[in-house]
Amino acid sequence: MSLWEYANPVKFLGLSARVQPFVWAAAAVCVVVGLAWGFFATPDDYRQGSTVKIIYLHVPAALMAINAWFMMLVTSLIWLVRRHHVSALAAKAAAPVGITMTLIALVTGAIWGQPMWGTWWAWDPRLTSFLILFLFYLGYIALWEAVEDPDTAADLTSVLCLVGSVFAILSRYAVNFWNQGLHQGTSVPVATGGRTVADVFWYPLLISMIGFGLLFVALVLYRTGTEIRLRRARALLARNRKDA
Repeated sequence: MSLWEYANPVKFLGLSARVQPFVWAAAAVCVVVGLAWGFFATPDDYRQGSTVKIIYLHVPAALMAINAWFMMLVTSLIWLVRRHHVSALAAKAAAPVGITMTLIALVTGAIWGQPMWGTWWAWDPRLTSFLILFLFYLGYIALWEAVEDPDTAADLTSVLCLVGSVFAILSRYAVNFWNQGLHQGTSVPVATGGRTVADVFWYPLLISMIGFGLLFVALVLYRTGTEIRLRRARALLARNRKDA
């Protein structure tokens, strides 16, 4: 069985209906356990006090904000190369989830930064690139709504997604590109496999990150199914108007 078989909307909807209950359940368990453990069962940090507990929202949200754009990039490339409508609709479905995660990351970052840095906002390389990523999300969603023809909208938003990927990369690696800025280096460097977070904070953070990842998958599956059904409904309405 080829993975490309699920580019067929009927097969995709069938698979999605089967796996969604398990993904939703796993996401709910991981998010609740991760956040409850992190907020209520971990000690205060010796420097940051209880403020450090924002990490259980901020880091998973920021991680998913960037990875959501990368997922959109992959599905947009599939659309441009293979013209599978499910891939274009999956990218469209992921955008509202991604922008929500980006907004959560920006807001929690400001709340965390104010007592630590003495300011709600600084034109730090990572913060600035993350704000630009948020604006790209806005532009992507607006472009889908502004273009009436769905295939043309998919083409244009796919190109926008390619351009915006530069800022997704900058958001992830900005502190490695530039030494200046208030934002600390990443606490969980994936490339090296090391981390600077103590075990007492790391395990609930890991569960929370897994939970946010599963929540993203569940939301995208649900929203992609909705987009497929909306596309079918519009096609049927257009056909009825034509026949009438």
